[in-house]
Amino acid sequence: MKLGFIGTGVMGNSLVKHLLDNHHEVAIYTRTAKKAENLVEAGAMLFESPKQVADKADVIFTMVGYPQDVEEVYFGENGLLQHAKENAVLIDLTTSKPNLAQRIFQAAAERGIHTLDAPVSGGDIGAQKGTLSIMVGGEQPTFISVLPLLELFGENIIYQGPAGSGQHTKMCNQINIASNMIGVCESLIYAKKAGLDPETVLRSISTGAAGSWSLSNLAPRMIKEDFEPGFYIKHFIKDMKIAAEEAEAWGLDLPGLRLSLQMYESLAAEGYNDNGTQTLIKYFDK
Repeated sequence: MKLGFIGTGVMGNSLVKHLLDNHHEVAIYTRTAKKAENLVEAGAMLFESPKQVADKADVIFTMVGYPQDVEEVYFGENGLLQHAKENAVLIDLTTSKPNLAQRIFQAAAERGIHTLDAPVSGGDIGAQKGTLSIMVGGEQPTFISVLPLLELFGENIIYQGPAGSGQHTKMCNQINIASNMIGVCESLIYAKKAGLDPETVLRSISTGAAGSWSLSNLAPRMIKEDFEPGFYIKHFIKDMKIAAEEAEAWGLDLPGLRLSLQMYESLAAEGYNDNGTQTLIKYFDK
């Protein structure tokens, strides 16, 4: 199939590799061309705008940073909604605002274009291994039509409901992680103060009732003081703010989310915006 992919950052780069490895023709666009050099060498075609990708592809994935980036990619002068082919399928993998996903769906439907909001979870490791969890909103027939493509880089792929449902589900995911990350850090700090070997402690607790993806995948990075981004702090802050805004609109108080957001914002103020979310351990280890 002729595919398009917009945004080849930490995770997007790996996803394009999976598409190429399965013999698909992939047209790509990214604001920083250097990030796509390895993909071009692997056979991807690099273009200079979303419009050019839309001219080439029947199914286009987008994975950019912030809701304003999604706005530009879809609604901009060179955006997908202006230039995608009739009956094209546009799949936004970005974690973004539910109401933006609904706006995109409505605008696309008026032009005979199909869209899905399909944010993912699993970080850089999940992207590399092709084991991402994918939460999908939109029309179910559209979801079924592209499921074989999603299966190239995802394992737990679940249709959640109409447009915006994928993004709402991702907010549930991020709310869970927000509080869980505090617990992971507190347990490691406690182990250190108790004179225990944190790696040995992890072997005991990561497979029991305390087990979580963050404990298994991010706690080892904390112990090694490896703060390279699998998922940027700045993007996690963006996600938590979206969730907090939705909750506030409903009059819903989420103290765990609020506390985590405050802690990560304090790290961002100290210059850790471009570090991985496991850098939260620095908030405690002072």
